[in-house]
Amino acid sequence: MVDLQKVIDFIENNLNDTMYYRNEDMKKHTTFKTGGPADLLIEPCSINEMQKLMCYIFAEEIPYLVIGQGSNLIVSDKGIRELVIKIGKNLSQSVVKNESIEVEAGATITDVAKEAQKHSLSGLEFACGIPGSVGGAVFMNAGAYDGEIKNVLEEVLVLTVDGDLLIRKAEELQLGYRTSLVQKNGDIILKAKFKLQKGNKDEIAHKMKELTQRRERSQPLELPSAGSIFKRPAGYYTGKLIEDANLKAYQIGGAQVSPKHAGFIVNTGNATSSDILNLIKHIQAEVKKRFGVELETEVRIVGEF
Repeated sequence: MVDLQKVIDFIENNLNDTMYYRNEDMKKHTTFKTGGPADLLIEPCSINEMQKLMCYIFAEEIPYLVIGQGSNLIVSDKGIRELVIKIGKNLSQSVVKNESIEVEAGATITDVAKEAQKHSLSGLEFACGIPGSVGGAVFMNAGAYDGEIKNVLEEVLVLTVDGDLLIRKAEELQLGYRTSLVQKNGDIILKAKFKLQKGNKDEIAHKMKELTQRRERSQPLELPSAGSIFKRPAGYYTGKLIEDANLKAYQIGGAQVSPKHAGFIVNTGNATSSDILNLIKHIQAEVKKRFGVELETEVRIVGEF
């Protein structure tokens, strides 16, 4: 068991502006709007305080989970017994210099795309509707509409498991399809630097509007979801596999395969995380039985089970 009071005492005595919340409802921190409470959720207010906090956590060997916008997360209905460290709006500052944008990991990748457009910088148009944070986008090598983070990322500032701040170049990060080195080595992404190209502000805005409209036509943005639930199997389209398995609109509890896009599971209003996980298992079993294809989840599943 984590000694929560000891952690709180450390925060109050050593960190000036970092916020913490006991028994925090994780529905407020995930785009699925499901999940039980976190015993303690902490929101650092600066990179300096984040480093101090994590060095304490490392030294005390306290179990922890780092999250961003929660857009790729399913939290157990029982909640989370680890410390939850949220890198959010308190760590979202950005600086534009020439053809680069350097931004803290808590900013949304959509906001960074909009900032790039304001400065006539092209390259992040594909990201204009991705709901996650910069840190999450790098962690997953997020992509859409033939664009990927790895195509525009120059470098990141990370906090290592030794408590050191380190710059890692994009080519070191082993960025692949929804994967990266930081998923394996425990690095915490604190900043990212994107290398873009000068473009025409109006043309960039037009491209972003076009992609946004395309997203709105094809994806169930009106309901809580975590985006694409499954990775794309080689040689297949996930949504088509699920639709061909006659699972479009299939529902367990409040969780439903979207009638608009079968690659999405949506919360119709009263879904639990258990509903979503049971639906995922059902989809995997049916697709495996009918087509012999193993569907691997893209979302992270966390918490007490």
